[in-house]
Amino acid sequence: MFQLDDKFLQDVGLNDLPEEQKKPFLQHIYDELELRVGTKLSDGMSDDQLEEFESIIDRKDEVIVAWLAQYAPNYHNDEAFSRIQQATGLDVNDPGLRAEYAATKWLEVNRPDYREVVAQVLDDLKKEIIGGREAILGSDQTAA
Repeated sequence: MFQLDDKFLQDVGLNDLPEEQKKPFLQHIYDELELRVGTKLSDGMSDDQLEEFESIIDRKDEVIVAWLAQYAPNYHNDEAFSRIQQATGLDVNDPGLRAEYAATKWLEVNRPDYREVVAQVLDDLKKEIIGGREAILGSDQTAA
C-alpha cells in the first residue's frame, strides 16, 4: 500500500516544505484522497450497498457481525485479518479490528478493483501536486 510521509513529499518535489507545514499538508492530502476514492468507488453501487458499507465504516457491530458471518465466517484465519491485527496492535477480539477487517473485505467483495482505484486516484493527485508545486512552496522557496 502507499504511505503519505517524507518519501511521498520527496516524490512530489515538496521535500523543502517547511517542517511545520508537512504534517498538515499530508493530512490534507489524505483527506482529499479519501474523498476522491470514496466518490469513485461509490459510482455504480446500489443504495443498499452504500448503506451497508456506511454501516461498516460507522462500526455498527451488528451489521459487521452479520456481514462477516455471511461472507467471511472464518475471518480469524484470514491472512489479511492477521496483517491488520499486527499493524494495529489490537486484540483479535477487538470490535475495532473486526470493523477494519470487514471494511477491507467488503471492498474486496463489492469493489474488487478498489486497490487499482486507490492507485489511480493517488497517481492523479500526485500529478496535480507536482503541477502546483511552485504555488505550494511559494516563489521564494522555488528560487532557492
